[in-house]
Amino acid sequence: MATGNAQPEAVIATPPPEPLSLALSPELLRQGRDLLRMGIGKPLIARMMLAAQAHGTSVEAELLASGDIDECLYFEALAEMLGVTFLRDLDAARILDIAGLDSQIIRPETLRLHHPSRPPITVIVPRLDRLAQTLATLERVPALKTSIVVSPASEVRRAAWQAGRLRRVSETCGALFETSPLHSARITFWGRQGFYTGVLFCGLLVSAVTLPLVTMLLVHIVLTLFYLANFLVRLWALFVAFRQEKHAIRPAAPPVDVTASLPVYSVLVALYRERGVAEQLVRALDSLDWPRSRLDIKLVCEEDDTETIAVLETMRLAPEYEIVRVPLRLPRTKPKALSYALPGCRGALLAVYDAEDRPDPGQLREAHAAFLTAPDHVICLQAPLMITNARQSWLSALFALEYAGLFRGLLPMLALSDLPLPLGGTSNHFRTAPLRTIGGWDPYNMTEDADLGMRLHRLGYRSRVITRPTFEDAPVTIGVWLGQRTRWFKGWLQTWLVMMRDPAKLAREMGWAGFTVFQILIAGLLLSSLGHPVIVAFLGYLTWTMLQDNAHGEGALAFWLFVTDIVNIFGSYAVFIALGRNRMNKEERKAVGWRWVFVPLYWLIMSAAAWKAVFELRSKPFVWNKTPHVPVVEGES
Repeated sequence: MATGNAQPEAVIATPPPEPLSLALSPELLRQGRDLLRMGIGKPLIARMMLAAQAHGTSVEAELLASGDIDECLYFEALAEMLGVTFLRDLDAARILDIAGLDSQIIRPETLRLHHPSRPPITVIVPRLDRLAQTLATLERVPALKTSIVVSPASEVRRAAWQAGRLRRVSETCGALFETSPLHSARITFWGRQGFYTGVLFCGLLVSAVTLPLVTMLLVHIVLTLFYLANFLVRLWALFVAFRQEKHAIRPAAPPVDVTASLPVYSVLVALYRERGVAEQLVRALDSLDWPRSRLDIKLVCEEDDTETIAVLETMRLAPEYEIVRVPLRLPRTKPKALSYALPGCRGALLAVYDAEDRPDPGQLREAHAAFLTAPDHVICLQAPLMITNARQSWLSALFALEYAGLFRGLLPMLALSDLPLPLGGTSNHFRTAPLRTIGGWDPYNMTEDADLGMRLHRLGYRSRVITRPTFEDAPVTIGVWLGQRTRWFKGWLQTWLVMMRDPAKLAREMGWAGFTVFQILIAGLLLSSLGHPVIVAFLGYLTWTMLQDNAHGEGALAFWLFVTDIVNIFGSYAVFIALGRNRMNKEERKAVGWRWVFVPLYWLIMSAAAWKAVFELRSKPFVWNKTPHVPVVEGES
């Protein structure tokens, strides 16, 4: 028992609470007093002051991001304190698209409204931390009050977007081609590429007619080499995966200074005809573990997609959201939309998601921590994509198997080996400044992700992987799957043609290891997909030949070609299945079940998509095959 003069241990160990005024900086206290004079309640101000201290922001930023106060009412109150007019809506037609206008998209502060018969009016976005200076200026020069109006920050940003829209979309479509034409897919066959392609095609036709057996043998050997190279790369990825599993190797969580203020994180999502998944997308983005005052979420829509925009506008989006409308201009592609929005991104870091994505809430935190410990030349991180509807069809099951092997097997192996990564089209995290420096995404490339991953590597930058996933659904019907995969193959063809405009220079820039892996991953994937039916036909022909009684003279050659085809085809099937299943958890493997037996059929329809892409590259190179999305059924993911 405690003696009469003993004190409870909790009382001895717990220091007295520190007064709020002692814990906060003088600047935050001053901002709090200003808000109090505006009539805002003390409890709300206290919460915002603590949040500002924790996040390294201002009380004003936390208040506006919290949604506890209407932005228009807030700036109207500031206008009343300054004694100037408040203007809720700005006419973008009265704003000149002059140099520096785009700065108002990132940090809205001031605009000039012009009138044909009256002097211009200056629109300002007053800031609480500069309120005293602004008041002093107006008191010193009272005449300024007649030529100054106050408008909300979001309205200034919207008007600036609108005023410079035509110039900005023109720059978006032409910037990469005009500054680095060798890196742009705007011209499909560059220089002599078309001539060499025609010569090769004609040569194969003539050879096939005059020397059919020799031509068949040469084609067989070329396809065999690329098949074997692809097989070996994925076999090595499987070996690395098994080694990690055996030794329980897991990427170490990088140490993070929790006292440091977090940077602004921009999130880009390109949407087109996505009204069905808009609500699901916003729910997923709302769950991201990042201070709302440090988030800059841009939902990028084509301006004629009125249905999607209408759904978003009726949702009363939080203050960190902004709807960016892309003016109508060809090409109508996802990379054009992303590049259009890039100049308006406020974040030092940037993430890209697709409309149907549900990213892990902690993904931004992991990416930020990884960037803190990575060298400066690592400017991209790829998060894994996980398919949640593997049970719906055999197509979605094999899609899930493919994605598990790619994002959790192959890409981590390439990153560990410092080799180029063909990025996925979503869940990429970037350092924003260098991304702008290299020109962002190519508006004319149908797989802007693979193109950007290869371009980053050749320019001396590097990509790595993180572990927190993004969940999405795969197509469940052949029609939808074929359209999506055709677009991917078309983009990979574009990427290979762009990169190979100067092969010697590419080899110097990427290094021979990177150059070789690029050929295996891109050219090898294309050729093996195009040639898969040919290899299967060769295998059938060789089997038939070896069974004939008169096949004595060709027995050895036929036997070794037969063995090679067996290794290539069935080895590739096996490593495709094994790599995917190795990277899956128990529930994922159960969802796929026995449907891995359809891998041969899956590869045949993949070949159909590749051949379709070849013809589309000639007839409609910049047509984007839209993949329709539907919301996830509750409890499915």
